[in-house]
Amino acid sequence: MRTYNAGVNESELKEPALRAYRAMCLARAFDTKVSALYKAGKIFGGVFLGRGHEAIAASEAVWLERGQDVYAPFIREMAGRCAWGEDAVLESARAYFGSAQGCMGGKDGNVHWGKPQEGTPAPISHLGAMVAVVAGMVMAKRLQGQTGCVGMACIGDGTTSVGAAHEACNLIAVEKLPVVVVVSNNQFAYSTPNSAEFACESLTDRGRGYGMACHACDGTDFFQTLETMRRAVAAARAGEGPQWVVANTLRMCGHGEHDDAAYIPAELKAAYADRDPLDVARRQLLAAGWLTAEEDAALSESCREEVQRLVAQAQREPAPSPAALDWNAVSWKPVRQA
Repeated sequence: MRTYNAGVNESELKEPALRAYRAMCLARAFDTKVSALYKAGKIFGGVFLGRGHEAIAASEAVWLERGQDVYAPFIREMAGRCAWGEDAVLESARAYFGSAQGCMGGKDGNVHWGKPQEGTPAPISHLGAMVAVVAGMVMAKRLQGQTGCVGMACIGDGTTSVGAAHEACNLIAVEKLPVVVVVSNNQFAYSTPNSAEFACESLTDRGRGYGMACHACDGTDFFQTLETMRRAVAAARAGEGPQWVVANTLRMCGHGEHDDAAYIPAELKAAYADRDPLDVARRQLLAAGWLTAEEDAALSESCREEVQRLVAQAQREPAPSPAALDWNAVSWKPVRQA
């Protein structure tokens, strides 16, 4: 049996690994469903998928404690939302369909929803701004005397060049806040390749520049990513200061469903053809003996049925009425129409 850092054995990762894998399967099923609905003209606005990011998102969130920690997922963290809380699919569907029963009261129409009182702030569309939000929420917990909490800010390679993210990361490092900054490097900031984004050899160099402890992993390797996130979260929770994690992957879709990703070179797509995070995770779990082919097939079918049921529920729910609703955009409670 392979032994991980800090004396952690594979057997100790089994339960989190299986939870994370279920979240990945659920997220993929949801992405497949909303992509089809968008192309059929049933969803308006932007639809953003997490294909290629599932192992990163699920592995980061599975180590967090809902109600204690702070988690700021963004547009490609559907698998993280599923690992964080059981209502992720329903609330995401409600957001896309503008349901008044959703936590945003039908006012979002996208994936920018959150429940601040449960530790998940509603995302600000400008990605760099959320790092400061996480820092502020964690700082507030410190001032209130709360200990043992961890904040997690999710950003991408492009966001590391945003001024707001830089300022917030500097603050996090200076204050030694227990924050894990996860940089999902999918090699393109929308359509801008890494080569035109930054001149440093690796994005870990930026984390070192802030004075944070740095980690790096292949974000398509499920076991490696799971262990890297475990170490980073454990270090932050143990009082070892902020952690900077760079997880490398490829966005296996366009920036949104409106984007055909023609700018991604064919040879790069070919290099990742057998590195789909779900396929890699499945192979690793089967090889470890933690999952059987029959269990995997049943799980996939269960996730598809759950997504179908919850999306249908969201589609049946009423749209918001301007005359009847309390338009508090930061309320986490479902808004009920009169």
